[in-house]
Amino acid sequence: RIKPDIGLRFVDPDKAPDEVRDLGIQNDGELVIRYGARSERVEEHTEEALTNALQRVLRGGQRFVVFLEGHGERNPVGHANHDLDQFTEQLSKRGIKVQGLNLARNPVIPDNTAVLVIATPEVDYLPREVEIVSAYLKRGGNLLWLTDPGPLRGLDGLAAELGLKLSPGTLVDPATAIFGIDHPAIVPVTSYPSTAPVAGFRYLTVFPYAREIKAEARDEWQAAPLLSSGADAWIETDKLEGDLRYDEGSDHHGPLDIALRLTRNRTAAAHAPKQGPESTIPNTDEQAQKSERPPPEQRVVVFGDGDFLSNSYLGNSGNLDLGLKTVNWLTSDEALIEVPAGTAIDRRLDLSDTQAALISTGFLMLLPAVLGGMGFWVWLRRRRA
Repeated sequence: RIKPDIGLRFVDPDKAPDEVRDLGIQNDGELVIRYGARSERVEEHTEEALTNALQRVLRGGQRFVVFLEGHGERNPVGHANHDLDQFTEQLSKRGIKVQGLNLARNPVIPDNTAVLVIATPEVDYLPREVEIVSAYLKRGGNLLWLTDPGPLRGLDGLAAELGLKLSPGTLVDPATAIFGIDHPAIVPVTSYPSTAPVAGFRYLTVFPYAREIKAEARDEWQAAPLLSSGADAWIETDKLEGDLRYDEGSDHHGPLDIALRLTRNRTAAAHAPKQGPESTIPNTDEQAQKSERPPPEQRVVVFGDGDFLSNSYLGNSGNLDLGLKTVNWLTSDEALIEVPAGTAIDRRLDLSDTQAALISTGFLMLLPAVLGGMGFWVWLRRRRA
């Protein structure tokens, strides 16, 4: 009724068995969404499943987000608290393909990489690996860089190339107590600039153990802050122990930038030579292979914190929405930036065998026994009366 160019048609499998077979329908009630030459099937009748399917058909081709591996980075498919599998699972549901890449084994960044991700390495990159990443940027590639307080692990040259200065120390914000957070090194962000991808964003986001990022003047790159701490925050250069206080002269007061976005025209990027043989990730979308061209704007987002997307903190308020908005902006899917995540991250209840046995025994045996005993006691009292 609201959008006349959307068509809805019901198919009776008894009257049109050939069509049902051609569509690959296996269960009653399946929904097939078609847009152009692309289609998606939805079996679960929920708003989340339908919204994710719509996003997949609207992307106009496959998007490959490639995570660098081999240096202790956050694992995109790992289940540990510091890993990112819950975030990448949400990306996959929305039609974004997640790949890992170890430059020591495969020293080529595929040409159809939509976004390259550097997620908090713990071991230094080799100079040759840094050259490959630099050449990728010079060819116009998009980058998402998650960095925590500490050394840059061989990526100092990359920061200089982007015109970034990452301050030492960890951000501390006494305002955390207002939000019920009992650790001052977890910085809350409540307001955002009118800059994509955070324009109009209204949710609280939290950033544990973040660092400040500054942008230096560069002719080609246009830098703008995405996230900033409150005015009461400061950079703590000492150990995060005991009673933390702002030390005049040694600590740097807020507001402090936690994340920056950088953009430049792709024609301004030098056409760097290929690092080794040409490589592409297999793309099953034939229409995208023939018609899609890279957008004219090259995009980079650098966060001074990688924990906010980790399994431990992704479910906190707007962290997931912020991560999805950032990736959609980096892949130039502006139409999908405003689509909310709208899903609960952790809906599982993991019980050990002992816990499951106790619950089963309690509800199936002990509770009925207690209720039966109470009933017998009431009956006995009334009979005696």
